[in-house]
Amino acid sequence: MAKFLTLLAMTRTADTALRGVVPSTYVRLLFEYLERHGHQARTVLGEDPPAAGDRGLGRYPVARWRALLERAAARLQDPLLGLHLGRTITPAHFGVMGYVLLACPSLGAALLRFQQYQRLLYDVNPMRHTVAADAVTLEWGVESGHPGPLVDECAITALVQFSRDITGRRGAPLGVEFVNPQPPDLRPYRAYFGCPVQFDRPLTRVRLAPAMLALPLRQPDPALLGVLQGQADALLAELPQEDDFERAVRRCVARLAREGEPSLQRVADELHLSPRTLHRRLEQNGRNFRELLEDTRRHLADDYLRDPRLRMVEIALLLGYSEQSAFTRAYRRWTGSTPKRARRQPP
Repeated sequence: MAKFLTLLAMTRTADTALRGVVPSTYVRLLFEYLERHGHQARTVLGEDPPAAGDRGLGRYPVARWRALLERAAARLQDPLLGLHLGRTITPAHFGVMGYVLLACPSLGAALLRFQQYQRLLYDVNPMRHTVAADAVTLEWGVESGHPGPLVDECAITALVQFSRDITGRRGAPLGVEFVNPQPPDLRPYRAYFGCPVQFDRPLTRVRLAPAMLALPLRQPDPALLGVLQGQADALLAELPQEDDFERAVRRCVARLAREGEPSLQRVADELHLSPRTLHRRLEQNGRNFRELLEDTRRHLADDYLRDPRLRMVEIALLLGYSEQSAFTRAYRRWTGSTPKRARRQPP
């Protein structure tokens, strides 16, 4: 017990005035982890778990998150809780954002999108990346304070575990560095990460080989994909009757939008047509591609806006926009109103 208390004390070197928040996904993971290890999580942590079905929309101040981790680590007598907990995360824990990341063509693309939308996923110290011939380095400073080993180790382990999960491969980084004091035993860290691990560094870093970033991703979670596809199919079924070809184009637009901009070329490729043939067949029905694209997106947007669990940025991503502002401009062009105003209006 004395040895454990000494190790746990090392996790309390963090700043007391911390900025930033973590999603309820992580807190829910901690509750599940304690229950799996035979503990009443409410009793250990002194509070109720996040509301079920919030898709990670709840936000916990990082200082509160650190306190929860410390309580759990003390009960479990596990100073490596961050390392152990981070290994349990999966893409499914991120809901729509998990699908968005899985829809990327490669690990590198997924990590870039993770960086772009990290405030939705883990908003503590911002992630930056640098590119060299031999490695791509992801790094985090201490602008928002020092959350401490439990918080940092959970976050970095979760990122590596997430990368392994979405690629289906147990890839190893080239190296991992932490800003926190070095623990007495480095073997658990080296065993999990599969590379040299250093502590007492100026920045937290993960170095990846360029070849690892090129790894393709496995298919998105079938259950989540089914929900999204079913939602789109039900919505399209409500539209006026169309011929089979136009309906196929709309279905293709709805699916490709979740993976990025559904361009004429991408839709034509999916339908095994040339862009010219696609354009001609739509013209025969008195349609053009841009009109069909905008109309499909508008109907999908109205449906997504009725779901209070979806954030505006998630709706933008599901419609194929790279930024929320682009979705807002498009919605104003379609309706003369903003998506936020439309969401506030009763159905």
